[in-house]
Amino acid sequence: MFGNAPKALWERWVSADDSNRIDLACRALLVREADRLILFEAGIGAFFDPTMRSRFGVNESHHVLLENLALLGVHHGDIDIVVLSHLHFDHAGGLLSAYEPETPLRLLFPSATFVVGEAAYERALHPHPRDKASFIPELTDLLTASGRLHIVSGESDELLGPRYRFHISNGHTPGMLLTEIEGSMGPIVFAGDLIPGRPWVHRSITMGYDRFPELLVEEKVRLLDNLVERNGRLFFTHDPSAAMARVTRDERGRYGSTAIEDVLDGLVP
Repeated sequence: MFGNAPKALWERWVSADDSNRIDLACRALLVREADRLILFEAGIGAFFDPTMRSRFGVNESHHVLLENLALLGVHHGDIDIVVLSHLHFDHAGGLLSAYEPETPLRLLFPSATFVVGEAAYERALHPHPRDKASFIPELTDLLTASGRLHIVSGESDELLGPRYRFHISNGHTPGMLLTEIEGSMGPIVFAGDLIPGRPWVHRSITMGYDRFPELLVEEKVRLLDNLVERNGRLFFTHDPSAAMARVTRDERGRYGSTAIEDVLDGLVP
């Protein structure tokens, strides 16, 4: 998760277990509008068989996203749009039904339109050997068969409307969509795996999973500079303790975060 950064550095921010694993979230963002519900990502879900669940240290065997939506009075059938930054299993696995022996996976969210970037979808269809294991083979077929797959290629899209725009990032995986949501107190950017949590706000911290780390650093700097100038905030999908924070930059040009929110329930952007 910290690429070529030595453990002596990154253990200042997180602690590892006996298997050298760290706590991570798979956080989704629900936006309620007057006439529609938009879900940004679906987390890892519960599609893994027990062996794979153990390998990746997934603690829950049940579908946590569906439970959390229910606590908000929302059924997965109520969701109108699901926006996927990319199709790695820890971001899109929650689209699928929970694992059952000898039972094919099913696509959930029966009323939703699924928004995916063109390059990200192409990557899922034709992954590189280096990242092939990050994709769910059945998912692309299920999305296509649904008739509700919506491929986007630019920085905006009529389906979502003018309150939303995309920052397109290629450093982690080709065509990752980072959605910017217009807010009265500055924009909020769903940072995906460009900046998965607060430690990765640091300029040079990247992941070993990133396809092009040097490109990712350049993309990160552009986004962070943009958000500093516009008083923007980042939504973190993998940070276990911080859901959102405002971006800062000190007199030496070092990036940081402040105004940390651990829960966004009821937030008005």
